[in-house]
Formats: sequence, C-alpha cells, structure tokens
Amino acid sequence: MTVESVRPKDTTATDEPPVAGGTVPFLGHGWRLARDPLAFLSQLRDHGDVVRLKLGPKTVYAVTTPALTGEVALSPDYIIAGPLWESLESLLGKEGVATANGKLHRRQRRTIQPAFRLDAIPAYGPIMAEEAYELVDRWRAADGVLDITYESFRAAVRVAARCLMRGSYMDARADRICADLTTLFAGMYQRMVVPLGPLYKIPLPANREFNRALADLHVLVDEIVADRRASGQKPNDLLTALLEAKDDNGDPIGEQEIHDQVIAILTPGAETVGSTIMSLLLVLTEHPELGDKIRDEVESVVGDRPVAFEDVRKLTYTANVVTETLRLYPAVWILTRRAVADTELGGYRIPKGADLIYSPYAIQRDRRSYERNEDFDPDRWLPERSKDVPKYAMSPFSVGNRKCPSDHFSMAELTLMTAVVAHAYRFEHASDSDPRHRIGITLRPRRLMLRALPR
Repeated sequence: MTVESVRPKDTTATDEPPVAGGTVPFLGHGWRLARDPLAFLSQLRDHGDVVRLKLGPKTVYAVTTPALTGEVALSPDYIIAGPLWESLESLLGKEGVATANGKLHRRQRRTIQPAFRLDAIPAYGPIMAEEAYELVDRWRAADGVLDITYESFRAAVRVAARCLMRGSYMDARADRICADLTTLFAGMYQRMVVPLGPLYKIPLPANREFNRALADLHVLVDEIVADRRASGQKPNDLLTALLEAKDDNGDPIGEQEIHDQVIAILTPGAETVGSTIMSLLLVLTEHPELGDKIRDEVESVVGDRPVAFEDVRKLTYTANVVTETLRLYPAVWILTRRAVADTELGGYRIPKGADLIYSPYAIQRDRRSYERNEDFDPDRWLPERSKDVPKYAMSPFSVGNRKCPSDHFSMAELTLMTAVVAHAYRFEHASDSDPRHRIGITLRPRRLMLRALPR
C-alpha cells in the first residue's frame, strides 16, 4: 500500500473535472444515487480524483480520494453546506453545531466541548454500563425475535439522554424519538438526491408521515427544555451548559439556538450510534467467531465480574471489531461541502458556490487503500498494520474543526456495549430479517430481526 499525500495547490487551474457517465434526463445522476448509491459512489474513483455529477439542475463535484477529502475537510475554502445539509435544515435548524459555520460554530464548540473531554467521559461510564446490561436483561426476558432497529436506537437515545441531558423525563419520550428519527432520516436522503422541491409539499402519505414526525420531534425537544427549566435543577450536564451559555455579547443565547442545539445532541448522535449498534450486531451474527473472541477477551480482562468502563481501554480486540465495523459500515456514509471562494482541488478548478460531495463508505472500502478491502478483519487495526492505512482513508468521525466532538464518548460506548452483549449472547437471523443496506442519511441494515441465544 502507498500513503497518499495532499497535493500542493495550483490556484491557476482552469480545467473542469470530467462528468461521470450514466446520467438520466431531468434527474441526472440523482436516479443512480437514489437506486444504488453505494455502488455508484464506489466506482467514481475509477473515472477521476474529482468528477462532476448532475443532481436535477444542480452540478455537484464528487471527491474520490482520501487525500483530497482530507483537503476539503481541513480547508477554510469549504464550509458545511450543500444538498445534504439543506435537506437536514428542517430537522437540525440553522443554529445548531451540526449546521452552523464560522464564529457561531466556534462558539458552540466551546460550549459543548467540555462535556466530551477525555477527563469527563469516565463519569458517564456507569450509565453506559447500566444501559448495556439493561439491554442484555431485556433480551433475556423477551425470549423471542428481537427488532434490532428498535432496540439499537432505544439504547443510543437513552445513553445520550441520560449522560448529556440527565432526567427521568426522557424515559417516556425515547420511543417517540426513535420512531420519529426512523421516518425523518429515510425521507431526507430522498430529498437530497432527488431535489423535487414543491412536490414534497403535496399531501401524499409519505409526505404527511414525514411532516408529522418532524413536527413531533420539535415538540419533544421543546418539552425536554421546558421540563428542565420547570424542575429548577442544574445538574452538571450538557443541557445545563446550553441553558446557561452566553453569546459573543455576553447575553444568554436565544431560544432557537437552544432548541437547535438539543436537536443536534439527540438526533445525529443517536442516529449514528444506533445505526452502528445495528451494524455491530449484524457483524456478530454473520461472523460468530468474532463474538467468541470478544467473549474470551472479556473473560481474560474482566473475569467473573460485570464489565465496567475502566475495562474499555484493555479490551483492544473488541475495540478493533468496533473500528472495523465503522470502516465497512460507516453510519455517516455521505457528506457535502460548499466552496466559499474560487479554488483548486486535485488540479481542477472549483468555482465559488460549488457543492462538493464525498463518501466515507467509498473511501474506506477502496481497494487502493486496503488489502482485502471487502474482508472484515479487525486485526488490520493492530498498531503494526494500521500504520499502512493512507491518511484520511479512515475518518469515521471526520477531521478538522468539523470532527465529531463525541468521538471518544461514542467509541467508549460502542466498545463497552459490544463487550457486554457479545459476552452474553450469540445471534442468528430470524426468518423475516433483511440485512441489506438501508439507504438514508445514515447507513444501517434494512430490517434486522435476530434471535439472541444465551452463551
């Protein structure tokens, strides 16, 4: 393998990238992105480091190499914007950390970052462990087929809510949040790749269901904020930090920003972690030998007592299984940016205002970056082997100032939960399980129905 490096900029570049083949009248490449986006994006690098796509009337620049995606993520010439973020604004708003840019984004990062410092994460450990064992107990009592979509999102929402917005008021709302997010993230991907604008306002059943879920989620967030204020309590959590945050003038931040920030806590984190839990359970089902090795590691490291947060850093094989799952099944499988200046990328001219798109899924499965690129191999993340992975070929939490602030929190949560679940159960598909990819804003199995078999 060869390590790819970022090319020096040539601001005099005048060539436009080639147009990818396979356009459809009126829809351009949107049809292929809607039908089989993973296959389509994965083959784009064969046609160039940067290629142009047509999404309806829009031209979008697809970036296909690890080095250039790293350049886009790190350069101030590109901001959070484009078809993905436009489709998300109705959910995430314009004043949350996920969609804000510039000074607002930097101030918001300063507000939320303390909750995710390395020295803050151990305090969340008992909650993570409690939720992991509660999941194991629920499955033992269920004694039947498990709907893993529901179970995974329920666990992710409860961990996020209990750690970052402490309060029992979340218990009654977790199911509603999960149901709303399932509807919203499916509809938003369609709105991104097939931008039909006013047609999505026609009161068809799918549009009505989407709008109902969107309205309900916003109501839920307002209820959460109102309940905290009414309680008079100020626990040391992220919600308290938001309610006491000040803007650049020293005044309390506005209600809309608080609302959008709570959405940003609940929605992207719960959706991505929930999707990853689903993918991990799929991996344990289809590769039972991995679960056996995790069980052996847990018994070697932990012994007969319950797994605790303090054990996570010693569960190296389990963590490598999580990392390999993030490589092959990245929940955030597609990203967009917008150029704020005329610039150059890979020797091509990128005009100001241009939208760019790139796929962590395609980058992280590229045969040019990984030997046996389609194989599930946790040992590729051993120190002596991981050094050969090209820079930016593995960035499940992004890089630069848009790097997910909860990366260490999420890795700890996923490693702990995987260790607890794999130690307790083996898994097999039920007759109506459908493990194929479900394409939405995030990537996860379509319908994962499993039987949990006690070890």
